[in-house]
Amino acid sequence: MSIDQVTSSSVLDRVLVLEMVRVTEAAAIAAAKWIGRGDNDSADAAAVEAMRAKLNLLPIDGTVVIGEGERDEAPMLYIGERVGSAQGDGPGIDIALDPLEGTSITAKAGPNALAVLAIAEHGCLLNAPDVYMDKLAVGPGYPDGLISLDRSPADNVRAIAAHKGVEANEIIACVLDRPRHDAIVAELRQLGCGIKLIPDGDVAGVIATADPDTGIDVYMGSGGAPEGVLAAAALRCVGGQIQGRLLFRNDDEVGRARGWGIDDLDRIYTTADMARGDCIFAATGVTDGSLLEGVHSRKDCVTTESIVMRASSGTVRRVAAEHYRHGSQRSL
Repeated sequence: MSIDQVTSSSVLDRVLVLEMVRVTEAAAIAAAKWIGRGDNDSADAAAVEAMRAKLNLLPIDGTVVIGEGERDEAPMLYIGERVGSAQGDGPGIDIALDPLEGTSITAKAGPNALAVLAIAEHGCLLNAPDVYMDKLAVGPGYPDGLISLDRSPADNVRAIAAHKGVEANEIIACVLDRPRHDAIVAELRQLGCGIKLIPDGDVAGVIATADPDTGIDVYMGSGGAPEGVLAAAALRCVGGQIQGRLLFRNDDEVGRARGWGIDDLDRIYTTADMARGDCIFAATGVTDGSLLEGVHSRKDCVTTESIVMRASSGTVRRVAAEHYRHGSQRSL
């Protein structure tokens, strides 16, 4: 379904657009206190606690469908947890979240750490198990069927280049810098195309394909399936495309997938399979990156930069905010 075919949802009232930003801002500010401290767990815990507190202030009946893990693995924002102040009365929405996408990035003060959140009406976000997912993504402007996970990385690059009317060596691909991607990198190098290797943060990597300023044409490689759903929600808002196929390393992961009702283990999920209907995506930078500026502390305030998108309107808003500390006053 194209962006102009997505109808506005009365459940996702317009007020929720900016409320989602307030939620990701709170998580980002909390996590930012741990930038460069070398403590992944504390950074993540701070973001989780702040995001949950903000979500529980909203007049919604929310259910976490992508979260910090199953109930016995996560004390809060676990999959299935209900959040919001209007449970049973307010609008029912599904929530996919990653309070700190890039815990190790934050601990090491690296680039592109984000606080991320997506919401949609009940049943519109894929309940993806916490396994790896092979991903292939491009930004808006490409016809359906141009790219496919059933084709080789080289063939996908050639197809993108042909559509753009350029040579394959002019295409820039974004790939997570992992040993498991050595074969992809070698194949792309053989074509002569550019490769942007990123240390972490594949949500930002996927979204970068929709931002002309990054110069990234395509995202390739495997990463977390929950992050794939979050990225799909973002691309759904701007007309980009992502394909995902779950990857299983052992029988336990296969069993978990079947427990989630997934029987076709080789299925290729499209953008609309992972994020259907109207949805809202929000992200706030924790550390500086290609997508967003990170949290910065000044003498009297903290600054944040966020992005918020909505599928039904096709709008992308960037929100720069100054959060003044209690008791401080802005001089005019």
